[in-house]
Parts: sequence; structure tokens; C-alpha cells
Amino acid sequence: MTATFQTNLTDTTYNGWTNYETWNVSLWIQNDEFLYNLAQKCDSYEDFLSVLKELNTVATPDGVRYADPAVNAIELDTDVFDY
Repeated sequence: MTATFQTNLTDTTYNGWTNYETWNVSLWIQNDEFLYNLAQKCDSYEDFLSVLKELNTVATPDGVRYADPAVNAIELDTDVFDY
């Protein structure tokens, strides 16, 4: 049996996203039917946050706050809200 180890650890992203917070928010938006349908009606992540605020929804079920400063809104606008 041969084992292969990754020796070049230059990828500093989290599953291809900027960080855990951005990945987690994206994961919930794209895999929860209600959030996905809501996101499709929004022009940007900022719009999405406004609607969530009105719905009194502040965090993903995993506890990541949608308005967490670590969430990369630009990346979400490009990859999630670019319909």
C-alpha cells in the first residue's frame, strides 16, 4: 500500500471560500430551500441581510452570524447572488 501526502499547503482558503464564516453562510444559503428562494429575490448580500434582519434571523443554524465582519460579502455577491 502506498500513501500520498500533500506537501504543498499553499491553499489558505476554507473549502474554496475565504474563510469558515463565508463558507458556512454560503452553504446554508445554497442548501436551505427557504434561504435559497429568499436569496434569489435579493440583488446582493447586503439586500439579503436587510431581509433577514426584518425576519429577525441573525445566524445560521451553526451559529455563524450573517452580519459577522469575517463574512466576505463581495465573494458572496460574486458566487451566490450573481444570477
